[in-house]
Amino acid sequence: MDIRDLWSEALAGVLARPVRSALTTLGTVLGITTLVVTLGIAATAGNQIVGRFDELTATAITVDVPTRLGPAVGWDSPAELLRLRGVVSASAVAQTEASSNLRVTSNTIVDPTRVTGQTLAVVAATPELPGAVLGRMTRGRFFDAGHVRRGDRVAVLGEQAAQMLGVARMESAPAVFVEGRAYTVIGVLGGLRREQALATAVIVPPTAGAELGLEHVSRVLVNTSLGAADLIARQAPLALSPGHATELQVIAPPTPKRARDAVQDDVDGLFLILGLVSLVVGAVGIANVTLVTVMERVAEIGLRRALGAARRHIAAQFLLESTLIGLVGGVIGSSLGIVIVVAVSAVRDWTPVLDVRPALAAPLAGAAVGLLAGLHPSLRASRMEPADALR
Repeated sequence: MDIRDLWSEALAGVLARPVRSALTTLGTVLGITTLVVTLGIAATAGNQIVGRFDELTATAITVDVPTRLGPAVGWDSPAELLRLRGVVSASAVAQTEASSNLRVTSNTIVDPTRVTGQTLAVVAATPELPGAVLGRMTRGRFFDAGHVRRGDRVAVLGEQAAQMLGVARMESAPAVFVEGRAYTVIGVLGGLRREQALATAVIVPPTAGAELGLEHVSRVLVNTSLGAADLIARQAPLALSPGHATELQVIAPPTPKRARDAVQDDVDGLFLILGLVSLVVGAVGIANVTLVTVMERVAEIGLRRALGAARRHIAAQFLLESTLIGLVGGVIGSSLGIVIVVAVSAVRDWTPVLDVRPALAAPLAGAAVGLLAGLHPSLRASRMEPADALR
């Protein structure tokens, strides 16, 4: 049989029953559409999951300065860190065991009816501290370089420390007394996303902290942009103190890369299984309808065999018919799947992630499904004897 004759016979067989062919094609369309949609949604959802993990990626680095190093890290050292690409903010902090438990009072009057004194931590820090601890000033302001340069006795209270001391308003320039020394409160720091202990602390400039034994930097707080934490963790000691880089202790939480990759692989595998199941369902539908078609065309098969058609001609015709149905279903299903992925991404405000290879391979997958689904019916049709078929 000539290829053109085979093609025309197969096309005529498909178009002879358009409604049935359309319904048969629908099974492949649903299978391919589900496969493309699941792969596309899996990639898109996986991208969103990766984005969520990236938001949780550690960007906070702490560099601890051992006490024995003394002034190895100066108060102006964080300025060197800001020159590194990827550093968002940095601040130097000084705190000792002695300064962690100091008597702090809000006035010098002894009032037995109320508590005016607390045991709080006193910390010296550079003016960049609010950015380094990802906090905000809920009242007043933070001290600046001018306060540090003049040696002003000013203080900023943590939000809980202000409540404990009964300091609520900044207009009257309230004062707190640390070990008998008066410090004017100019602001309250709250909303801390790191260094939560500072919520119950009294924060003073480095020059004022020197009076309380806080001369040397004990740690440096650094915030980086996403993805820069590992690099900055290696570079920070060199930038802070080149001569003592190996003695500085860098604390950088590990990134959740392994967990992120595992979750993405699980999502991809789950959606791929769902798509393959849908494709198998479509293949079963094609096989079922093709088998019914063969049974209904027994007389035609018998007549063609009587006129000289060989077994391979009959098998090739039915195989080509089922392959055509699968190919058409693959083309429609692939196009429909891409549209659904984009529509779902638009509704969810996601960035659609589409792999071109599965979309282009979907029509071929549909044709392969049709070919496999038509194997049994075509072999059954080719084995019919002309006399039995005509009878």
